[in-house]
Amino acid sequence: MQISKQWNEEDSAYIKKKVIEHNMKMLEDEAKSPLDQVSFMLRDDDGQLLGGITGEAFWYHMHIDFLWVDESLRGQGYGKQLLHQLEAYAKEKNYYLIILDSFSFQAPQFYKNNGYEEFGKVEDHPRGHSRSYLMKRI
Repeated sequence: MQISKQWNEEDSAYIKKKVIEHNMKMLEDEAKSPLDQVSFMLRDDDGQLLGGITGEAFWYHMHIDFLWVDESLRGQGYGKQLLHQLEAYAKEKNYYLIILDSFSFQAPQFYKNNGYEEFGKVEDHPRGHSRSYLMKRI
C-alpha cells in the first residue's frame, strides 16, 4: 500500500461517489431522493444576467450555494426577492430546512435580517475574517 499526493478529477469523483454510497446506506428509503439543483436568475430586459441564487436540495433540506446581485443593484431588494423565491420553492417541495455559509465580507447580516439563525462560526477564516454557518427552518 502507498499513499501519494495527487489530485485528479476522476479519483476525486470516485471518492465522493463512495462517501455518498455509504451515506445512502444509513438513510431511510424516503430520504433517498435524487439531488435537486435549483437556481433563480435575475435578468434585465436585454437578458443580461444581473443576479441569481443557486442551491442543492437533498435529505429534505436546501443548501444555498451562491447568492449574487450586481453591485449596481444592491440595496434595492433584489437579493431578498431571490432568497424568497428559493424559500418558496423549498416550501413547495416540503423541504424543512435551509442552510448556508457566508463569510464576514459577504452577507451574514443580510441572512440574519431574513430570519436565518447562526449556528456556527469559524473565526479567522480566512485570516482577519470569519465564516458563519446559518439555517432557517421552514
